Amino acid sequence: MHISAKADYATRALLELASDPGRPLSCEAIASSQEIPFRFLKSVVGELRRAGLVRSQRGCEGGYWLGRPAGEIALLDVVRAVDGELITLRGESLSGLDYPGPAVGLPGVWRRVESDAAAVLGGLTLASLLPAGAREQPSAIGAA
Repeated sequence: MHISAKADYATRALLELASDPGRPLSCEAIASSQEIPFRFLKSVVGELRRAGLVRSQRGCEGGYWLGRPAGEIALLDVVRAVDGELITLRGESLSGLDYPGPAVGLPGVWRRVESDAAAVLGGLTLASLLPAGAREQPSAIGAA
């Protein structure tokens, strides 16, 4: 199983935003703090914005915030926002996969792996991954 750099960087960027949701962060600040290549992060944040996982504001008071509370953003949301399908086989979805003969049961195994991975990622939110001292304050969401 492969976890893409995009999914890793997107999750790390969102965790950085979730650690202090009351203030916006620039891509430069996130990239520096998480040691992520800036140019790559910029494109990843664009995908997160299109998926509604972050919101942005331009200007000297601007930057990025979470698009919704960290407790409402599951890792599955993040992976699907930047990678699309959770698991693919040679770039293709597992939904129509069908093998003949002795391999007839294999597509079911791949689909179960995908289902189990979705269950794990869907059960973990950004809030659940934050260190105890960095948990978001509900009143801070949307403030600023």
